[in-house]
Amino acid sequence: MIKEIMPSLLNGLKLTVLIFVVVLLLSIPLGFIIAIFRVFGPKWLQAIIEMYVFIMRGSPLMLQLMVVFFGLPFIGVTMDRLPAALFAFVINYAAYFTEIFRGGIASVPKGQFESISVLGIGRLRGFRRIILPQVMRIVMPSVGNEVVALVKDTSLVYVIGLGELLRAGSIAANNYASLLPYLAVGVIYLIMTAIVTLFLKQIESKTEW
Repeated sequence: MIKEIMPSLLNGLKLTVLIFVVVLLLSIPLGFIIAIFRVFGPKWLQAIIEMYVFIMRGSPLMLQLMVVFFGLPFIGVTMDRLPAALFAFVINYAAYFTEIFRGGIASVPKGQFESISVLGIGRLRGFRRIILPQVMRIVMPSVGNEVVALVKDTSLVYVIGLGELLRAGSIAANNYASLLPYLAVGVIYLIMTAIVTLFLKQIESKTEW
């Protein structure tokens, strides 16, 4: 059975990996940029960002997927399944990364920001050379947790009909009336999580002082 269902599982895995990689590459930089505005931006912009983060973190990701794909067409915005899934995931995870990076920036002693100004290093250069390395060291464990969570959350795209790994396993389980496909899917997710965890540990070790 495993030999017969493996091609469909691998096809589902390709979509799962695609969603994971694209969301990661877009949401982390976006979250960092939003965090910068959240900390240093004007009060009115901080309030808007705070509301955005509250909505994204306070509502289920599955609901957000359904709103983007099924709800936006009612106001004239229609997206295909994959772009809708990527959009929902990116804005959701960007909100989480925003709070992580905001916490990292806030953890750097204020005296260092003042020293940059006094020494005439330049705010942009000082932030990039002095503040940013400290922020990355502080936030790496939290970023790692979100990245691992993203591996598993990719399974939620089945609600809008995308044929990712879990959906492929579910179809195979129904066809063969067996739980074995679900076990195979679980093993694949564990392997993915292990690979991501090892990669994150390598990055984290390089950021340690």
